[in-house]
Amino acid sequence: MFGLSLPAVLLIVIVVTLALGVKIVPQGFAYVVQRLGKFHQTLAPGFHFIIPYIDAVAFQLTTKDIVLEIPSQEVITRDNAVITANAVAYINIISPERAVYGVENFTFAIQNLVQTSLRSLIGEMSLDDALSSRDQIKARLKDAISDDISEWGITLKSVEIQDINPSNTMQQAMEEQAAAERERRATVSRAEGLKEAQILKADGQLEASKREAQAKIVLAEGNQEAIEKVKSAIQDNELPALFILGEKYINAVKELSKSENSKFVLLPSDLKSSIQGFLGKS
Repeated sequence: MFGLSLPAVLLIVIVVTLALGVKIVPQGFAYVVQRLGKFHQTLAPGFHFIIPYIDAVAFQLTTKDIVLEIPSQEVITRDNAVITANAVAYINIISPERAVYGVENFTFAIQNLVQTSLRSLIGEMSLDDALSSRDQIKARLKDAISDDISEWGITLKSVEIQDINPSNTMQQAMEEQAAAERERRATVSRAEGLKEAQILKADGQLEASKREAQAKIVLAEGNQEAIEKVKSAIQDNELPALFILGEKYINAVKELSKSENSKFVLLPSDLKSSIQGFLGKS
C-alpha cells in the first residue's frame, strides 16, 4: 500500500478495529447495542468493549429527565364551551431498549397521548370546573397515561397544566356576559334607589299631611274656643260683635287699597243699611 509494509498495514487495521470496539458512555446516557441487527445489550455510563464489525451502537439515549412541551389545543367542555389548554410533561427513560423498540417515536407518542387524554378529561367537565380544577386535571391525567408509557420503559415523573383559558371567541362572549350582568346590577341598583327615594318622599308627604291635619284640628279647636268665649262675653248684645266685624272689614279694605295692583274699591252693596245698623239706627 504505497510503500507501506504488510506488518504496518496489519498494525493500522488492528488499531482501527480496537478503536471501533472501545466505547465510553458519558454520565447521563445509555447506548443500545445491536449485534448483527438484533438487540444485544444496553451500555451504562463507563468504559465498554464491543465486538467490532459485529456489534454496533444503534441508539444513544439520555437517562436524564426529559421535558416534553404539549402543544396548545382547543378543547370542548361538557357545556359546549371552547377552551385552549396546553401542558408540560416530565418523563424519564428507565428501559432504553423498550423505549426505542416499543414505539416508533416515544416523544411524539407521549405528546399525542397527553393531548388525547387531556381532551377526554376536560370534555367531561363544565367550563367553570375546568378553569378552577387544575390540580384535579393534573392528577387524573397522570393516572391516565402512566400505565401506557410504562410499557415503553418510560416513567412519568410529573405533568403540569401550563395554561387553560377560554378561547378568544369564548373570552369575548364571557366579557359581554359580564358587562351585561354589571349593567343589570346597575339597573337594579338604580331602580331600588329610586324606589327608596319615592317611598321616603311618600312617607314625608304623609307625615306632612298628618301634621297639617293636626294643625287644622288644633286651629279649629282654638277658633271654636275663641268663638265660645266671645259668645259668652257678648251674650245677647250684638253691637260689640258688629263693631269688631266692622273694624276687621275696614282694616282688610285698607290693606287691599295699599296694594300697587289694586284698581278697585270694595264697598258693600247695602252700604247705607250697614252704616245705619252699625250706628244703631233704623
